[in-house]
Amino acid sequence: MAPVEFRQLLSATPRGARLARRLAGVQLAAWGIPYGCALAEDVELVVGELAANAVLHGRVPGRDFEMRLGYDGLRVRVEVSDARGDREPPEAAAAVDPWSAEGGRGLVLVAAVAREWGVGPRESGGPGKTVWACL
Repeated sequence: MAPVEFRQLLSATPRGARLARRLAGVQLAAWGIPYGCALAEDVELVVGELAANAVLHGRVPGRDFEMRLGYDGLRVRVEVSDARGDREPPEAAAAVDPWSAEGGRGLVLVAAVAREWGVGPRESGGPGKTVWACL
């Protein structure tokens, strides 16, 4: 299978984060990954957590966030880019206290279901960062 990709800009709002998760499920189904299977559920979970983080921690008024999915027939790569390059997630989910009042559980969940995840500069070269995960 030739690698395929899906990109979507979304408003940096809770509604945009919910839409990202739903769009991920629809796109996976279009690629032949059935709704409700373990991979689809894990991808939707990761998209939901990363999109929520983009809205909560990476929002710049007037700027959208971008969700990108890639699929090569073996794995799905999830990328969520926001406009705040100065606020990066902890380098390892273990560095996050999952029981703190400030949250942090989302990255623990991402680390639990993804084969690997990380953060880097935006691919477009614009301001901000990209948080990615491979499943």
